[in-house]
Amino acid sequence: MRLAILSDTHVPGRADGIPSWVEATVREADLVIHAGDFDSPATLDRLRDLSARFVGVSGNVDPPGIDLPFVEIVEVDGLTFVVTHGTGTRTGYESRVAKTVRDAAGTDAVGVAGHIHEVVDEVVDGVRVLNPGTATAANPGDDATMMVGTVTDGSVSVEVVRDD
Repeated sequence: MRLAILSDTHVPGRADGIPSWVEATVREADLVIHAGDFDSPATLDRLRDLSARFVGVSGNVDPPGIDLPFVEIVEVDGLTFVVTHGTGTRTGYESRVAKTVRDAAGTDAVGVAGHIHEVVDEVVDGVRVLNPGTATAANPGDDATMMVGTVTDGSVSVEVVRDD
């Protein structure tokens, strides 16, 4: 199963639109996971329209028209993903995300979060934490990034994709 993992699109607040390479990657995925901060219902609708299957959560700047949960759990080929936006300061971010994952589904789950506009792929307190960065290079991000994942036999491999 091929995953498109993205977050912090911030359209139109901090970016003019979703880059075409991001849209193409989303179209090719079996499942799209978005970790919040769409910034508008139109951005959420656009990503849903491009997706074969979509899972997303609300971020800290999302307006009331984005009617998504703050935490979502999805099973993919024997692997559990806990999706959350993540909040708070940069200090302790990974530990907060790992705690959310543990509380929701235990240490065998993979956490997907956004908020800090930085790419993260590390194990924290026994939980793998993924952050794809910002798909639109939204401030304070330096460049547009997302992750493409492949789930096989209950594990996920990911690569960071950037606009070249």
